[in-house]
Amino acid sequence: MSAPRRICVVTGTRAEYGLLYWLLRDIAADPALELQLVVTGMHLSPEFGLTVRDIERDGFAIDQRVEMLLSSDTGVGTAKAMGLGLIGFADAWSARRPDIVVLLGDRFEMLAAASAALALRLPMAHIHGGELTEGAMDDAIRHALSKLAHLHFTAAEDYRQRVIRMGEAPERVYNVGAPGLDNLLRLPLLEREALAEALGHALRGMVFLVTFHPETLSKTSDETQGLSEVDALLAALDTFPDAQVVLTLPNADPGGRGIAGRLREWAADWARRDPGRVQVHASLGSLRYLSLMRAASVVIGNSSSGLLEAPSLNVPSVNIGARQRGRLRAGSVLDCAAQAEDIARAILQALDPAWRAARRGWENPYGPLDEAGASRRILQVLRTADLDGLLCKRFHDVACNSTPGAVE
Repeated sequence: MSAPRRICVVTGTRAEYGLLYWLLRDIAADPALELQLVVTGMHLSPEFGLTVRDIERDGFAIDQRVEMLLSSDTGVGTAKAMGLGLIGFADAWSARRPDIVVLLGDRFEMLAAASAALALRLPMAHIHGGELTEGAMDDAIRHALSKLAHLHFTAAEDYRQRVIRMGEAPERVYNVGAPGLDNLLRLPLLEREALAEALGHALRGMVFLVTFHPETLSKTSDETQGLSEVDALLAALDTFPDAQVVLTLPNADPGGRGIAGRLREWAADWARRDPGRVQVHASLGSLRYLSLMRAASVVIGNSSSGLLEAPSLNVPSVNIGARQRGRLRAGSVLDCAAQAEDIARAILQALDPAWRAARRGWENPYGPLDEAGASRRILQVLRTADLDGLLCKRFHDVACNSTPGAVE
């Protein structure tokens, strides 16, 4: 009997772990596979909620921790963190020697992990390639990860075709849908009363779920990255004093700490005037976050969850600015400029009963909810992919005909 195939999954943020959760469960339950889990980045930082404890509470054994996050809010700090990550992942890969490394998304932690895996000649599988986020440096990182990876799992056929146009062999690129949608199918969400108890505060009638990240390709300095945009957002929220606002703080990106500070100041000001109106959470975890999304009147900000998961919950999203520019979106997503008047106008439209009624049952471009789910489709490929010769990549000429890569 052959030894189980070692599948090593890397996670560095709360949101990414939520997308990977069911894949981790499925790998761990498969006798033909051995799950290795490497935790890094924000998970290991008290400033961002020390979410490694959530992973442990979920029952996963952590095989390696790679410390790389600096207490910095600058591009220099991010670059140095990547250097620390490269050193840490070199040690991790040398110790673990996985058969396949699984990376999701577009963050700098994943680029450090992939660069080390390349040097150690480890096959890589990349999830969520081919997408565009033209307002963030993540866009370039995502495409770089696609070129470093050997297997690709995209969230839509448009993205599969883009990865193929980047020169990746069609038979290695699989359109599996968005793994985050598996949570909506397989995770029992909390009803409003249980959700309020889990959050530790009451929920009012109209709830705004707000997450705002810096646009990391902005030409402003690191110290002021995103501050004018977040000020516009807060001014717009001030025009809806009857709405309860639940804020989740931004990721560890250049400018993120400045935005987090501004959000906390605004919340503290409202606490003096109307206690309970504004709540701030460093991290909610998938169960509370998605339960809150389902209960919300509207999702506001520039998080990818407003484009990927919210449409499947029939919740409209107000998407601000350029961070998510280029991504596929459902009709439930209202794009607006990062100006107070534009944001307020978009929120009013999202709350309009006639507009909402006309768009019930929004079609999600990232796939319908079905029993197979993206995680199980990915699992099938990880279990059966031929590893012989996988490291050798040939550039696929786009003039060649592509072949279907969907996993049934």
